Amino acid sequence: MIDALRTPDSRFEALPDYSFFPNYIDDLKGYEGLRGHYLDEGDPTADEVFLLLHGEPSWSFLYRKMIPVFAGAGVRVIAPDWLGFGKSDKPVDDDTYSFHFHRNYMLALIERLDLKNITLVVQDWGGVLGLTLPMEMKTRFKRLLIMNTGLMAGPVNSPAFDAWKADIDSSPDVPVRFIMQKNEPVITDLEAEAYEAPFPDQRYKAGVRKFPHLIATTMDAPGVATSQRAAQFWSNEWTGESFMAIGMKDKMLGPDVMNFMRTIIKGCPVPLEIANGGHFVQESGGVLIAEKALAHFGLATD
Repeated sequence: MIDALRTPDSRFEALPDYSFFPNYIDDLKGYEGLRGHYLDEGDPTADEVFLLLHGEPSWSFLYRKMIPVFAGAGVRVIAPDWLGFGKSDKPVDDDTYSFHFHRNYMLALIERLDLKNITLVVQDWGGVLGLTLPMEMKTRFKRLLIMNTGLMAGPVNSPAFDAWKADIDSSPDVPVRFIMQKNEPVITDLEAEAYEAPFPDQRYKAGVRKFPHLIATTMDAPGVATSQRAAQFWSNEWTGESFMAIGMKDKMLGPDVMNFMRTIIKGCPVPLEIANGGHFVQESGGVLIAEKALAHFGLATD
């Protein structure tokens, strides 16, 4: 049994623009006893499903501006919180968290919810992990919306990532508010507090602390081989539609990384550039990105 903490519901009261109904699951194989949270919005009977995967140190709150746009197009919208984040349970031991701990959880959740015709929506670790999923369940995935992320196909050598990691490592009580606003200045103080809400104290932040340390430093690091297979899948086997948006002021996973990703993703069109967008581009450009992606996919209602 994995020792975990559960954030009190009171921490999530009156969050700005986040009045979505919570959904929980606590019996996924291999994760028994750990309660995971996900949002399930829009039409529950819709053929089309948008799966929104967040990164570090955010949670499904990040997608609050995009969810109503997608739901308004008549699709079903699923936005999970990774274990250790948001309203999901938070294992207290940093060593619990690994690339495959997270990845296998999401594979199991997709299977349990029996999601099909999936439009995969990813950013940050949502992409580092999420982009490795479709190759394992090819018939379930139909489209891709990718924002400021990449594949961990080898060791990362980036001064911008080093600065990011230093901010995470600056204290065991990771300064979530500071990190969110530093990397996306449009985030207000009230919104920054909402990003801090899942973490009453540093005991709840093991998952936040661990994510930067899962980035590969050697070719045999966990996740590298899987990510390399994923790169081959996106280059050679992907036949779905894709849409890319870039927060242009992101120094870590911005234009350079994203334009490289465009060369990997077969058929990826010219990206939508959000000129003032930072790393958490859902905040600065979420509504526009959602609207443009729906139009590109032929799902817009207007």
